[in-house]
Amino acid sequence: MPKGILLDRAGKRIGETDLPEAAFGIEPNSSVVHQYLEYYRANQRQGTHKVKGRAEVSGGGRKPWRQKGTGRARVGSIRSPIWRHGGVTFGPTPRDYRKKMPKKMRRLALASILSTRAKDNEVYVFEDIDATSNRTANLKSVLNEAGVLGKKLLLVTTMPELALVQAGDNLPGVCVTFVGELNTYQILSADSLIVTKGALPRIQELCQL
Repeated sequence: MPKGILLDRAGKRIGETDLPEAAFGIEPNSSVVHQYLEYYRANQRQGTHKVKGRAEVSGGGRKPWRQKGTGRARVGSIRSPIWRHGGVTFGPTPRDYRKKMPKKMRRLALASILSTRAKDNEVYVFEDIDATSNRTANLKSVLNEAGVLGKKLLLVTTMPELALVQAGDNLPGVCVTFVGELNTYQILSADSLIVTKGALPRIQELCQL
């Protein structure tokens, strides 16, 4: 049974707690995690890049000189790509970079990275956390007591906690989210994972294949 480091409300380590086997105890599949990484990054691209080709650049509607008899090279438009201020040859145009990935593979990737963090003893579980009155100084004190201050941290709560998010935003390397927004990329970007105890059953559901 995989174990997580149990923290009290003040961030003090008070022992260990069992983690769901389906989410934290599988054999990690690095290949699927890599595929998820490419899938996620591709889906973040807007694809709005655009440059003007020779047909879109302003001007150049008249042939600059006649075809023959001048001794110069034949030219049809002053907006040719080889001319200054001309259009761009084979430039980027808007496109859709989105990729698809089966739900089972996405869930396997999530369980794989969670299991990796559990094997590295980088999963911390809050017995309880006061999110309603949290301030930056309070959160900093809790993380310092837990011995994780200074690391890249992902703190996962059961429900959205605005006060906790605002407190985390003021601390370098700290990201606060809730189970409904949790994804593999967030965990990959963090060195350690801190989860509230109430969020564990929901995380187990997210990893069910």
